[in-house]
Amino acid sequence: MFRKTTLALLAGASSLIAVPHHAMAIDAAAPAGPAVIYANQGAPQPPMRTAYAQPQRSNMGGGFIEFLFGDAPSSQGYSPQPMYQQQPGYYGNRQLPPMDPQQQMLRQQEEAAGDPAQRPFDPRYEKQLVDYSGKEGAGTIVVDTPNKFLYLVQGDGRALRYGIGVGRPGFTWAGVKTISAKKEWPAWTPPPEMLARRPDLPRHMEGGPENPLGARAMYLGSSLYRIHGSNEPWTIGTNVSSGCIRMRNEDVIDLYGRVNVGARVVVM
Repeated sequence: MFRKTTLALLAGASSLIAVPHHAMAIDAAAPAGPAVIYANQGAPQPPMRTAYAQPQRSNMGGGFIEFLFGDAPSSQGYSPQPMYQQQPGYYGNRQLPPMDPQQQMLRQQEEAAGDPAQRPFDPRYEKQLVDYSGKEGAGTIVVDTPNKFLYLVQGDGRALRYGIGVGRPGFTWAGVKTISAKKEWPAWTPPPEMLARRPDLPRHMEGGPENPLGARAMYLGSSLYRIHGSNEPWTIGTNVSSGCIRMRNEDVIDLYGRVNVGARVVVM
């Protein structure tokens, strides 16, 4: 009786050890899963495949049998590795990885192009002293509409040149005028023709930094046209107005202090 019981126990132990080897052989023969490679991560090493039979049985003993059947790491230091590692910023609402510097620069340039106020002022339109070979005398203002420059003739073959914004297509003009009035921080009352095109405009605006006539205005004869400042310096060098000649505020202040009422203005 004792001998039969011993043989039965040995046979049972042999069957416990043989089953996992069979399970591992089947799992090793299974086709490999898809490999996922993330940025800044080398190719993954082939993961160790582990067969777990009856994972709910966690108290089946230590050593080799716990390694095969247990849920927890064995006392010999084995720790199963996950097949794939979640990358920061890929799952859930976690923070995205930092953008490539070149890509970030391109995005900033695109945003600046979409927002006119972020466009840099073109240095070609900075005030500067240049040669002048025209026939106009000192103190005359010459407006070069096609090239978007205003010249204040100095005499002796020299002129101060400023960048300007001019009329949109259909609003440009040419002729000779005189400065009939000068005003600091002028108020603005849009004419009826402008209100007909833009009924959303205010009927009147007091002078100030938000006023579209800017810091100074020089009125040209009895016309509706003016040489005036602007709180939109990025429009200098463009066809933007309804016929007025606009300058940066710092430039119109400079010009305002150099010319008098009655000065001749030639618009080309």
